[in-house]
Amino acid sequence: MGAVRNVHEREIQAPAAAVGALLDRLSAEDDPIFPVPVWDPMRFDRPLGVGARGGHGPVAYEVTEYEPGRRVRFDGTPPWDGHHELSVEPLGDGRCRVRHVLEMEFPGLMRLAWLGAIRPVHDTMIEELFDNIELVATGSLPHPVRHSARVRLLRKALWARPETVAVPEHARLIRTALDRPAYQDAYRMQLQPGLPRDPAAWTGVLRDAFPVIAREGGELLMRVDTAGLSARASILVDEDHVTLCTVAAPDSLRARLYWSVVRPVHPTMARMMLRRVHRDLALAAPSAGERFLAGRTVRTGRASGATRTARTTSG
Repeated sequence: MGAVRNVHEREIQAPAAAVGALLDRLSAEDDPIFPVPVWDPMRFDRPLGVGARGGHGPVAYEVTEYEPGRRVRFDGTPPWDGHHELSVEPLGDGRCRVRHVLEMEFPGLMRLAWLGAIRPVHDTMIEELFDNIELVATGSLPHPVRHSARVRLLRKALWARPETVAVPEHARLIRTALDRPAYQDAYRMQLQPGLPRDPAAWTGVLRDAFPVIAREGGELLMRVDTAGLSARASILVDEDHVTLCTVAAPDSLRARLYWSVVRPVHPTMARMMLRRVHRDLALAAPSAGERFLAGRTVRTGRASGATRTARTTSG
């Protein structure tokens, strides 16, 4: 059989009622504990409660049991066969224990996927969720979880990829940048909570080589002329997405020769740059707990007394 039971526990030096209130905010717009933007956010088709369907990333589930302030259970929807549950238990003396239990069937090749990739990613994500709980509930996090070399490699390989889109209608700067562009493209990625909304933060490696020539609202325009090629690139940040757009006009023999070499690889390079900057900014962003506590003084030097437990058993 491919049955797996995976348990994470941590004692928190805070009352169960305070930690339970944090659990109740899972999937909300101001969710202070789910580890976004390093991981995909938890999203449902309605507020947290029995019957809510959604998940995080490729993992789909439904809320089947919910005791506000105490416990929430999520049952997997196909192809996920099993459930996971998050709960808080009072321990007295102003302490509590938060626990996450995963019970899932991983038959056949899925079993290998669990051992090699899913488990290390899952373990890290849950410990980061506990980090946010500890930080928000106690104001301190002396020992945040660190990503192992394997998790860093998996995170890099599995990071979301840009989608190809038309140049947005509201990207006015790039649309008017050149009189008669012979080429244009656009690639966009989802903006998760915690990622910067300032387009200047998204210029990445381009900022050192190409000047910014205009900015309007959430759009920033750069001159990327090279080898006689007239070209412009813009970063557009709106409520839900960041979009990288390019227009080019090879209007001389030298430019046409250069563009004939560059054009086949340009889409790949543009997507790689956007994806890399997206990942780097997510990893550098404040955690959900830090964002929640923004403006407050976090007592980073005080020991919290939190104790951690993680174990996996197989059937």
